[in-house]
Amino acid sequence: MPPRLSTGVRRRRADAATLAASPPVTDLVYKIAPSSLWREAETLGEFRGAPVDAADGFIHFSTAAQARETAAKHFAGQGDLLLVAVDAAALGAALRWEPSRGGALFPHLYGPLPLAAVRSVAPLPLGADGAHAFPDGM
Repeated sequence: MPPRLSTGVRRRRADAATLAASPPVTDLVYKIAPSSLWREAETLGEFRGAPVDAADGFIHFSTAAQARETAAKHFAGQGDLLLVAVDAAALGAALRWEPSRGGALFPHLYGPLPLAAVRSVAPLPLGADGAHAFPDGM
């Protein structure tokens, strides 16, 4: 007979299942990419991801609310970056919402990013304080 789970464990599992079934409502997801990789994608007609994406088996994205923390954690001090806004619905079932930092759901794309799903590409420069300067409205 399997061990009996405490109420707290059952509640956390139920909460995780609810989150997995209820991804955030967002029209756009964002990819921070080095401009050299993006130029390559424009030549290929699709973005196949950065080396970290290839290693993990999916392309990492962030929501607008997550993008600043992603930039600070994974791209600190890096210049020559682009912020790519992507139509989440256009990615279909290949876009999955999975737990990551602190249990928050992050969008992960299992497959290449078709450039037809891209809504905008903007520079993501470093500000005077060393943090990335995001476009207004993000």
